[in-house]
Amino acid sequence: MVSRLVGAAIGLGSAISATVAAPSAFPSSGNGIWYTDPGRGFEYWADDWLPVGNGYLAAMVNGRTTQEVTQLNIESLWSGGPFQDPTYNGGNKVASDQATIAQEMQVIRQAIFQSPNGTIDNVEQLTTDAGAYGSYVGAGFLLATLNVTGDSSDFVRWLDMDAAVQRTSWTQGNTSFFRETFCSHPTQACVQHINTTNSSPLPGLTYAYSVDAESGIPTPTVSCFDNSTLQITGTASSPGMAFEILARVSASGTNASVTCTPAGKNNATINVNGASASWIAWVGGTDYDADAGNAASGFSFKGADPHESLIALLGPGTAMTSSAYHDLLASHIADYSALISRFHLDIGQKPDFSTPTDQLRNAYQTDVGDPYLEWLLFNFGRYLLTGSARGALPANLQGKWAIDSSNPWGADYHSNINIQMNYWFAELTDMDVVTPLFDYFEKTWAPRGAETAQYLYNISEGWVTHNEMNIFGHTGMKGGGNTASWADYPESNAWMMFHVWDHLDFTQDVAWFKSQGWPLLKSVAQFHLQKLVPDDRFNDSTLVVVPCNSPEQVPITLGCAHSQQVIWQLFNAIEKGFPISGDTDTAFLNEVRTKRIQMDKGIRIGSWGQLQEWKVDLDLPWDTHRHLSHLIGLYPGYAVTGYNPAVQQTAQNYTHDEVIAAATISLIHRGNGTGPDADSGWEKVWRAACWAQLGNASEFYHELSYSLERNFAPNLFSLYSQGEGAIFQIDANFGFPAALLNGLIQVPDVPSTSDVYDVFILPALPTNWPSGSIKNARLRGGLGISFSWGNSALTSLQVTGESVTARRQIRFWHQGEVIRQLTSSPGMNVQLV
Repeated sequence: MVSRLVGAAIGLGSAISATVAAPSAFPSSGNGIWYTDPGRGFEYWADDWLPVGNGYLAAMVNGRTTQEVTQLNIESLWSGGPFQDPTYNGGNKVASDQATIAQEMQVIRQAIFQSPNGTIDNVEQLTTDAGAYGSYVGAGFLLATLNVTGDSSDFVRWLDMDAAVQRTSWTQGNTSFFRETFCSHPTQACVQHINTTNSSPLPGLTYAYSVDAESGIPTPTVSCFDNSTLQITGTASSPGMAFEILARVSASGTNASVTCTPAGKNNATINVNGASASWIAWVGGTDYDADAGNAASGFSFKGADPHESLIALLGPGTAMTSSAYHDLLASHIADYSALISRFHLDIGQKPDFSTPTDQLRNAYQTDVGDPYLEWLLFNFGRYLLTGSARGALPANLQGKWAIDSSNPWGADYHSNINIQMNYWFAELTDMDVVTPLFDYFEKTWAPRGAETAQYLYNISEGWVTHNEMNIFGHTGMKGGGNTASWADYPESNAWMMFHVWDHLDFTQDVAWFKSQGWPLLKSVAQFHLQKLVPDDRFNDSTLVVVPCNSPEQVPITLGCAHSQQVIWQLFNAIEKGFPISGDTDTAFLNEVRTKRIQMDKGIRIGSWGQLQEWKVDLDLPWDTHRHLSHLIGLYPGYAVTGYNPAVQQTAQNYTHDEVIAAATISLIHRGNGTGPDADSGWEKVWRAACWAQLGNASEFYHELSYSLERNFAPNLFSLYSQGEGAIFQIDANFGFPAALLNGLIQVPDVPSTSDVYDVFILPALPTNWPSGSIKNARLRGGLGISFSWGNSALTSLQVTGESVTARRQIRFWHQGEVIRQLTSSPGMNVQLV
């Protein structure tokens, strides 16, 4: 089985001699990562193996010789939920408890208001046991074993990020081999092809499937669907969601033969003989259906058996059988290129074709840096988002790449930084990948979230979520104990509305906004309108959130800065979006305007000059907590960055400079992201983005480079802590590109579309990148921008208006001065420098 066969392959690895330079087929742009050793065993899955994906499916490839081991993922394959427990209710309270919980909520609020320090110990009565919450689950392994022995030479494996293809080449005996693996979005299939490069026929080749190395997954049935196709059927858990994989083998050559041989209920193999080339294409699906995640469907999330849909993808007459392999490859590359190639970044990198990526990574040093490796990591983030975000579900905590039956934090959707960070750079870099994210909100968060609003908060309008969500509409306050520090987070829906508004702002897709964006924004705002209450502690005539936790901090209190800032920004989006929404509910709009004026804005300077995290001054100068929750208005929000005392009235009448100074003090005291509570990559890149927002180039680059040195594996996966075998968590792979961009171009939002909108060019340019360019970035208002720099100074700047639908005043800044202010217009093309 897998463990024995992989052990044999590992043994062969000791007899491999590698190339000393990138292969001739490596992209001439340098946009790839390459290695002179195969990937190691499963314990190094997150360190060595290379990812491919199309959103629907994903795979990790270890890039071996005699036996290639490909670990599979299907995006909706989850344990838990109603598939495992028919009584699963999304972590909600029940309707009969609504009145009791409403009374408990009032008791909690009064206890906080009357507490000597404005805090209480717990809100355990609001939480609900997680139940069958479940986890994203691996889908087993495909094994491709060559009947060849002897030492190998000239070995190299690489990931071509210009083509989204993983490749391996080597010589064994007198034969040179070339293997390619990719996942095609147009065909919703993953493909692996092998051939020889010196006209030698392939030795015997065997394909098999196993789950032996994925602990906890019930043994599936493996059979021959036909003479060239493996059929794998199983469940994610017992009982659990059903899945199916069809893997079809094709071979070329006059004497080629393909034969599927069953060997009992749980085993079958496909043998290829006499072939000059062979390829296997696999498709997979489950009986999960997000459209059945509502009350009308009993929140069953139960869909049809996936078999017929898989046949439609792989069966007779499809592209998988009618096209030659090179046509499938060309179609895949064209689709990927169309999405990824319009935007272009140059930070003065010089491709290194003589040093493998793991060696570049091991040599990398904080502050010293390496523009080429930083550029590669930027592109790797875009590659991963393309490969994980374009399915029916959004990118999760590990994109779509996970192993085993239980993954860290369930590989779920954490919404107090992680899922948000996944998408920070998508709009700016012109990536059309966000629709599945909004579909996910609409289909899995909103229906169950309406029940949570009703049963937990006694609110009959809108919907709410908390910090942790699965694909089964888990919207309750996940607990079973005093879990408030991370579970008490009903502002998760409001933060996610940043992305809804940004999609309209960057694309000007009014039709989408009317049909999906506005209903999401409005329903979330309706909930928060009812949840804000008068502040009976400070008695300052403001509305506050109570109880609240600043995400993952302990104090349960009132008026958390994070909560107040995100809701204020949500209400601004409502006012900006209303005129184009088609909505005529002016009473709703007026209520938003009224309560926005009344609410505490979450801006308060504390006793040691800090921006307070809570309305009560509880901040400790030595708190180096991983989250920067009270600085959300610095980045990615704008409540701090664009602080305006005329709009964000405070009794203290702070100036903009005073607020920025307080945010700076908070950021300094928060440390570098290696506090006693965590040592993750995502906290470091968030700090880097914040330092860039403050225009501090040296601190920005220090933190950005520190994250790369400390929290990225040899395969460039981001890690939750330092060292081999650490947990893979993808958010820093996405946060790194966003932070890097924030040093080169900043496009902070504004409260009103009538406000002048500022664009900052090279606001925190590090000395390590003295020359470079950005082409075809997107700006708010439907604008496009391209610019270049040399000797650390701007040399060209062009602004276009292909998608502009509404005129806006825009100001362009460089080195603290306004380059020009102009009014956007459709079709504009202006050379500013």
